[in-house]
Amino acid sequence: MHLTTNALLALSQLAIEAAKKAGALISEYFTKDVEVKNKEAADSLAAQVVTEVDVKAQNTILEVLSPSLTTYDLALLTEESVDDKSRFEKDYFWCIDPMDGTLAFTEKTPGYAVSIALVSKTGEPLIGVVFDPVTQNLYYAVKGQGAFKNHKSWQPDLQLEGKSTFTLHMDRTFPKYEHYDEFITSLEDQLQELSINELQLQKLAGGVLNAIWSLDQAPGCYFKLPKPTPGGGSLWDFAATACIFNELGAPASSFDGTALDLNRGDSTFMNHRGVLYASNPIIANIIRELPLW
Repeated sequence: MHLTTNALLALSQLAIEAAKKAGALISEYFTKDVEVKNKEAADSLAAQVVTEVDVKAQNTILEVLSPSLTTYDLALLTEESVDDKSRFEKDYFWCIDPMDGTLAFTEKTPGYAVSIALVSKTGEPLIGVVFDPVTQNLYYAVKGQGAFKNHKSWQPDLQLEGKSTFTLHMDRTFPKYEHYDEFITSLEDQLQELSINELQLQKLAGGVLNAIWSLDQAPGCYFKLPKPTPGGGSLWDFAATACIFNELGAPASSFDGTALDLNRGDSTFMNHRGVLYASNPIIANIIRELPLW
């Protein structure tokens, strides 16, 4: 089944409705005591922590999106449900993270968001919707239709000229990385050559807002290195933001610059190639060339 532009626009409106409803539910629980559990996942606490709110947010999203599965013959991949592999059979699938950044949510700090994407069987993101319940900011994009923030056309200033501050958005585990100090020193040296004199470090958010903030607080970047062990974030952590980056012409790729593998055949994890989001291609190239190994 081929989805027309009108169909994609209609589905994007459903995704926006679902994301905002899930965001409202999440906000209701922000001041409440929430039971926190650990699930079998990757090797970091951020990847393992889950709450009842994650599941309830997912249910809220599916109440809105489930009818579209039949109407448009779509598959479904969600963080809090088992991968039924239907994404390999249907032409398109919803790719949903009902609450990315759960650890930040449990700590009552900003950095969590709802993320909904529509991805083709070939792994191309066609719709991306991100809703931040803290700021109430809504970001979304549809392939070929541009990017939007709070329902207005969005074209952030992604140029480097005249910028004096750069933000590195990172996972909480990255400062423990073996070559972290060497990397930071080398990055500061490269930024100095671009007349950027201040490096800010942000490590409290989940992967979705790490990517979005790289645009909204440009210049900035967010990356995860390839690694042999399972982890490195999952398809639902990157599908929506990849669509938004694509529409803005900003780099969103595997760490080596190849296309993101957003319908990986043997896993939902992204550790095999890593990821790299940057507000500007120059920044992406700098990150790849720094001493990280």
